[in-house]
Amino acid sequence: MNFSLMTIRELASGFRGGEFSAVEVAKFFLDKIKKNNEENFSFITITEELALEQARKADERIAKGDENLLLGISGALKDNIMLKGVRCTAGSKSLNNYYSSYNAHIVEKLEKEGSVILGKTNMDEFAMGSSTENSAFGVTRNPYDLSRVPGGSSGGSAVAVATGCCSFAIGSDTGGSIRQPASFCGVVGLKPTYGSVSRRGLIAMASSLDQIGVFARNISDTIDLFEAISGKDELDSTSVDYSFSRKEIDVSKLRVGIPKEYFIDGMDKRVEMKTKEAIALISKMGAKIKEISLPHTDYALPVYYIIMPSEVSSNMSRYDGLRYGLSDDQASDLIESYFRNRGKGFGMEVKRRIVLGTYTLSAGYKDTYYQKALKVRSLIKDDFVKAFKEVDIIITPTSPILPFKIGEKIGDPLSIYLSDIFTVTANLAGVPALSLPCGKIDGLPVGIQLIGRSFEENTILQAGKAFEELWNSR
Repeated sequence: MNFSLMTIRELASGFRGGEFSAVEVAKFFLDKIKKNNEENFSFITITEELALEQARKADERIAKGDENLLLGISGALKDNIMLKGVRCTAGSKSLNNYYSSYNAHIVEKLEKEGSVILGKTNMDEFAMGSSTENSAFGVTRNPYDLSRVPGGSSGGSAVAVATGCCSFAIGSDTGGSIRQPASFCGVVGLKPTYGSVSRRGLIAMASSLDQIGVFARNISDTIDLFEAISGKDELDSTSVDYSFSRKEIDVSKLRVGIPKEYFIDGMDKRVEMKTKEAIALISKMGAKIKEISLPHTDYALPVYYIIMPSEVSSNMSRYDGLRYGLSDDQASDLIESYFRNRGKGFGMEVKRRIVLGTYTLSAGYKDTYYQKALKVRSLIKDDFVKAFKEVDIIITPTSPILPFKIGEKIGDPLSIYLSDIFTVTANLAGVPALSLPCGKIDGLPVGIQLIGRSFEENTILQAGKAFEELWNSR
């Protein structure tokens, strides 16, 4: 039986009907991970012993009548999320031998539900990248073409779901790190509203932009997962008292905005055409399509690449090698120790962003760059507030390009940064955004992005579900 093709609800029904056990399902996925990891390298760490123990406990709970929907469902965590007693590298040499001393809040939630954690997935170092080429442990490969990238920074999580190595995976999204790899790998990726899912236990990259979210094979599973992981965490000051409520909506009454600024010169014309095909299909559902303007979109990428590195430079200062992480004992004094530990522990992209962020925060430049970027961020937020007075959801391409070749852009970081041009705005504005598949071009997946009002995940998820059903029934 191919468990990777079954939805969460189908698996839950099978558990309760005695058709198979959580242990059987976990073993199936673990075997598949071991087989696929040699080819795709989606996992840094496989937690086989833990997974089988969690699966056994899930079977015991099921036998006693526990009906938690995620009970026994097998998933994976991006390797910047704390899982107690398990190595947590964030894709970096600096944390190669670091083991988590506590569980992230999302892990606490998943364990309470009875989910099974199969392992920790590969990622760009400290989530800095858009291709998963920046991991210190190896490159993750796109399952549709092994010579191409899966996107990033949550590329390992996207590939784990795309290859059927788990029922779901957890990722983090700072500027598109869930949605872009979801698009590149042909799966569903949700970045929730900032604050709707606790970030406690997530290794921070840029604290005002980071958000934990989910990968799944379909919208139904995405809804079930988001319902389980969202909500207030008293130990996270950015967490919001938010109770997700799923309810059916009349998609034919939706007002759909298409921002003219998102169809730009330099965008792959085939991606543009595929996106417009998807919009036409949404129109057939009865939704009212309206062209809108988000006038400060052109400033989003430069604003993001000022604010994000500034926060990176602050967050990376904790990795000095003295309390945890890589430590070089050959240094003659404290300053040399800092230089050796950070020089050896950090990769080129991390160093690049630390230098850029330190520069923009330095005396004489903070007002010129950082403070001005914060003001423009407010204008970008206002664009969305105004737009959502006219429409209910906004639809854009997820990425302007198809998955590119491994190594093709590694020497030109600016061209890689441009792959985030359609996703960074949702992080700057703090609004929820969903990427879902809308076909393939030359065998490579393409995704469309649905953006909603803050804390209105239900609207984009229900619209996505209706689109998914119509797309699959063509």
